[in-house]
Amino acid sequence: MKNKVDVTWAEEMSFEAYVNDHKIMLDADEKVGGKNRGPRPKPLTLVSLGGCTGMDVISILKKMRVEPEYFNVQVEGELTEEHPKYYHTITITYIFRGKDLPREKLEKAINLSQDKYCGVSAMLNKAVKIKHKIVIGE
Repeated sequence: MKNKVDVTWAEEMSFEAYVNDHKIMLDADEKVGGKNRGPRPKPLTLVSLGGCTGMDVISILKKMRVEPEYFNVQVEGELTEEHPKYYHTITITYIFRGKDLPREKLEKAINLSQDKYCGVSAMLNKAVKIKHKIVIGE
């Protein structure tokens, strides 16, 4: 199986990307010639990681009959100082709210996502240190 995206230069520093028939506008900061019409490419890597692991965790928790009232995945990447700038450390914070959220099941779902199912995590783990933490509230 292959995935293919189409990224076409629009003007100045902006590009239009088509992913699964959805258009995403990418652009640079105004300081470097962009018009700020869309996100930068590197943060979209964090979005991919958050979406991948988030979908895994919800799917696994549903099979465990655990359904949070609220679930949020925050992903923070720390960039190197020198060019080419890349994420050297990524921290994923899984935030859950609701009743009857057994921590051991949440941890198991997250570990299964990180160690077995999330392809984005598997790919990034080859080059980046990925850490995670869990926040549980009501």
